[in-house]
Amino acid sequence: MCGRYASSRKPEDLAGIFEVEKWEPEETLEPDYNVAPTKEVYAVLDRPLKDADDRRPVRQLRRLKWGLVPSWAKSPEGGARMINARAETVHEKPSYRRAFATRRCILPADGYYEWVTAKEERELEVEGRKKRPRKQPYFVLPADGSVFAMAGLYEFWRDRTLPDEHPLAWWATCSVITTEAETSPLAVAPAQGPRSLFDIHPRMPLMLTPDRWDAWLDPDRTDVEDLRSLLAPPPEGLMRAYPVSTAVSNVRNNSPELLTELEAPEESTLF
Repeated sequence: MCGRYASSRKPEDLAGIFEVEKWEPEETLEPDYNVAPTKEVYAVLDRPLKDADDRRPVRQLRRLKWGLVPSWAKSPEGGARMINARAETVHEKPSYRRAFATRRCILPADGYYEWVTAKEERELEVEGRKKRPRKQPYFVLPADGSVFAMAGLYEFWRDRTLPDEHPLAWWATCSVITTEAETSPLAVAPAQGPRSLFDIHPRMPLMLTPDRWDAWLDPDRTDVEDLRSLLAPPPEGLMRAYPVSTAVSNVRNNSPELLTELEAPEESTLF
């Protein structure tokens, strides 16, 4: 799954990486080292500009709220629970299938956090029998230091209790697509602890390599089977992981120190 991540790159840097044509300086977000559900996050998407005569898709950097609210929802209350969409079923779930067909985005990150627990408890989670407790947090990121481009979906929801001109009349929300975690060895593994991403958690955000960015963002690609081919996992051996302070477990903590690599886990993870 993906329940927390870090996003500290400047918008102008993201604009260059993703060849963004349009972004508004007033929408700049502060670096966030502990991004949690319901926060506003950066998203890269291709969409015609509002009120423009030219209806061609334009690559934009936008701010979206993390926690997808379907356009047909009666209220936004369920958004905080819809932070992840499973790659295996995203094309058929009512909450996600429309966005999967036409409203796909990339959520740029430095990397994501995941919490390791004992093997026996992790097996129970895979079986859906127990919610795993959080223990030692790890930070997972591309081994080469490049941007972690998470596959995402976005939606618009209209708050009918507000007039059209109200700034909060429209909600723009998003969800991260997750896939099965890699079982192959990490490109760079910690001295102690997990040797693969699956050792950390059975799910991971779906990372899109640059060769898939344009196809993923193209709103004119709407064939479901064609789009499902883009959900294939990235090549193995691209990721590294290392233990970080348990301070990240408290969402109120937010500083670059959360990304500091520890020499050893703070808590036993029973590997």
